[in-house]
Amino acid sequence: MVRMVLHWILNAVALLIVSRLVHGFEVTGLGYAMIAVIVIGLLNATLGLLLKIITLPLGILTFGVFFLIVNAFILRFASTFVPGFRVLTFSAAFWGALTLALLHLLFGFLFNSGREAARDRNYRIEG
Repeated sequence: MVRMVLHWILNAVALLIVSRLVHGFEVTGLGYAMIAVIVIGLLNATLGLLLKIITLPLGILTFGVFFLIVNAFILRFASTFVPGFRVLTFSAAFWGALTLALLHLLFGFLFNSGREAARDRNYRIEG
């Protein structure tokens, strides 16, 4: 449960960072960012999944780059539901989706590396 809350807060912080880096991507505060993360997660789990299944051949042909467009659409759509979260243009949504993907990659590398090292220590075969 604690891990899920930390993941939620980390995603909200990532959304705030994106709002500082991408012009046209606005989040007015941490509270709105946390609500936006929930809405984005729900939309990704439902509409995003359906869109990614439908566009899977195009995603394969573009080596997954097309899924950034799907994620941008989800971000833009989520901004219509959360009052303190605005994505003004589709271009801002695309660059926001790309920046979020890079931040999630960075956060995963930073925060999962210690857990993987501990797991490797626990499963090391002594010989």
